Amino acid sequence: MGDFENREREEVFSKKVRAGKRTYFFDVKATRSNDYYITITESKKRLEDGVFVKHKIFLYKEDFEKFAEGLKGTVDYIKDHQEVVEKRYEYSDTPEVAQATEDDFSFEI
Repeated sequence: MGDFENREREEVFSKKVRAGKRTYFFDVKATRSNDYYITITESKKRLEDGVFVKHKIFLYKEDFEKFAEGLKGTVDYIKDHQEVVEKRYEYSDTPEVAQATEDDFSFEI
């Protein structure tokens, strides 16, 4: 039962972002000393067998500014050199049916 309590205590906040064939999870977790950190998980269904493959990175609060600067700089570079159109997905009750609408991509920090 101790493991269950620790898992519950660790999970502080979660945001799920569906983006076409991928889903991103932004989770705020807490260490035992109640220090917050972020895990960013990409989940994508593998076509050959339908298994969901997940890739995860950990982002610690002392790195937030540098990470945000790096991401913004990288996104700005692409936006300066190519047109970027982000698809907005509107989900109906059945997750398989997704309609994409196009919007300008913006990244705010």
